[in-house]
Amino acid sequence: MRDLVEYVAKALVDDVDAVNVTEVAAARTTVIELRVAQGDLGKIIGKQGRTARAIRTILNANATEMGKRAALEIVE
Repeated sequence: MRDLVEYVAKALVDDVDAVNVTEVAAARTTVIELRVAQGDLGKIIGKQGRTARAIRTILNANATEMGKRAALEIVE
């Protein structure tokens, strides 16, 4: 799941080196934290949050296929 989010994020941003994805495993849910450069934050979030919602949808579909739950947090 971590690799999936990292792949999508790197495809969207200009500063690929600033993309940092960490995976925090909790009891029932895995939290994926995404950090990007300040200038690329708008590209990850998108207009009215549409891009972020799309990334979350892809992540949830992948997690469901694996029988798990996942959440995406975009950290500034």
